[in-house]
Amino acid sequence: MIALTKTLVKAIAEPQKLDSIDLHDSKRADFLQEVIEGLEDGILILSQTGEVVHANASARRVCCQFNQGNFNPNFVPPVIWNLCESLFNSRYLFSDRLLILSDEIVLDKSNIFRIRVRLLDLEGFEVPCLLVTIENQYESVKNVALTEVKKFDLTPREAEIWFLYRSNYSYKEIATKLYITINTVKKHMKNIHTKRQANMSYV
Repeated sequence: MIALTKTLVKAIAEPQKLDSIDLHDSKRADFLQEVIEGLEDGILILSQTGEVVHANASARRVCCQFNQGNFNPNFVPPVIWNLCESLFNSRYLFSDRLLILSDEIVLDKSNIFRIRVRLLDLEGFEVPCLLVTIENQYESVKNVALTEVKKFDLTPREAEIWFLYRSNYSYKEIATKLYITINTVKKHMKNIHTKRQANMSYV
């Protein structure tokens, strides 16, 4: 993996200020590196030949999942690389526009990923790179559901049911997962919808 800090090189007009500018650029690069590493979404930067230029911690975790537990830092999972190749094949048709390709990868109900790929033409790189963002849809839904739990003042049991419902579980699947009857799920969902409607009327 190549650190981003090594690739961003700028020409400086005034040599006498070189030290202070280098220090400033280095701090900014370190800051950006920290921001990228702290993101919940995976960020992959790839060369046009499929070499990994940079992968943040989230991207490494997801690639490991896609490769069934094996993470080779220079290996891009085929499901991601296929989307990258589609972008290459399409870019000549839409050369006047910024092209972003997107796909959804479903491993199971709690592992659903939105993959987005675009060309990244940065100053300092001889050829454009590919920027791949990987959003864990399940985590996004979980965060929204947690916000709604507080907003609608749901009980702990209602929160469990609401989270599963927001994650596209059917009433039957919710009942099975929580060891309750479908009628109990329906009763809780009725209470949840009542609380939601009451909350909406205050807006």
